[in-house]
Amino acid sequence: MSVLIEAHLELSPDNRRFVHDLEAVGGMLLDEAPPVAIADRDARLAAIFADEAPAEPIRARPRPPADPVLPVALRRFIGRPFNEIAWKSRLPGLKECHLDSKEGEASLLWIRAGQAMPSHTHTGLEAVLVLKGGFVDINGHYERGDVAVADESTDHKPVADDHGEDCICFVVEEGHVRLTGLLGRIFQRLAGQG
Repeated sequence: MSVLIEAHLELSPDNRRFVHDLEAVGGMLLDEAPPVAIADRDARLAAIFADEAPAEPIRARPRPPADPVLPVALRRFIGRPFNEIAWKSRLPGLKECHLDSKEGEASLLWIRAGQAMPSHTHTGLEAVLVLKGGFVDINGHYERGDVAVADESTDHKPVADDHGEDCICFVVEEGHVRLTGLLGRIFQRLAGQG
């Protein structure tokens, strides 16, 4: 989820400014907070200053070359540019690239322009960052940089915009998708999941 938020802030200047303003307010509140007594303050400071400096200067991480679809945070997480991603077809008009994540399910979805996803809900929180194109569902319209959030209370059928440009999304899920339409329920029963 932290990668999704970092990538969202790269793509959304308005929200990046908002977060900057929140951090500034937090800094002002810290300045106004009463001082906290630190046990053995002088000994702790002496230990910090006595610690040897690193042998080599710390260098900033090299910034990957610009990618037309992937923000830098997501490119670092995936470890390769968009044009080197291995996609697997899941349904007609839907491809996926599952990404390894220690904190939940993460994947990239490529949805053909105009393609509707099956009706579904979720067994946990789902956050979707639009990287290219856009889609619409019961909660609104989402374009590049927007984040859509759904959970158990959301039963929706996202549809990729039909403007000629496919929709590419980064998806983070804490649970799983549960199909809810008639065909989805039949499929889940046949798969032994219903």
